[in-house]
Amino acid sequence: MDFSDLKTKGVIVLYNGQPHEVIWSQFVRMQQRKPVIQTKLRNLVTGKVLDYSFKSGEKVEEAEVTKQTAQYQYNDDSGAHFMNNDTYETIDLPKEIAQDKVGYLKEGENVTMKYFDGRPISLELPIKVDLKVKDTPPGIRGDTSKSGNKPARVETGATIQVPLFVDSGDVIRVDTRTGNYVSRA
Repeated sequence: MDFSDLKTKGVIVLYNGQPHEVIWSQFVRMQQRKPVIQTKLRNLVTGKVLDYSFKSGEKVEEAEVTKQTAQYQYNDDSGAHFMNNDTYETIDLPKEIAQDKVGYLKEGENVTMKYFDGRPISLELPIKVDLKVKDTPPGIRGDTSKSGNKPARVETGATIQVPLFVDSGDVIRVDTRTGNYVSRA
């Protein structure tokens, strides 16, 4: 992989023997120094983010990450359980990997699983999902002291901050990257 390929967000590289995704990069050239690319890398196994500056001419190895489609089955104390759509085998993801993502998944929904060395390391959700609001306090007209938002518990058990006009039973669209309310569906 070439040094200049690191400028692309989403590139997956092998760093310290583990796959890391480039989530931010900036090309820097200073007087009388070699150019560098400053990056923020997310470890796809542990989820930790680190800063690293790649120097010009430094060899970077691209990580071999494969993707497969899987169907969400259920969640329990050990983690989340999926079914591979091609082989029908059960895939178990530990809590550490799936914990912040299962709140946006309904039973039977398809996701993209990422594999490294034959084991699942992460999952990609659809960017926006539609979820039904199970429970939310009534919005009181004129109550905008807290920027006009209130908590709402959705059908998957997650709690989302929604505008005051959203009621129980409404279907809302949620951005899975940020966990924010987008619109009514």
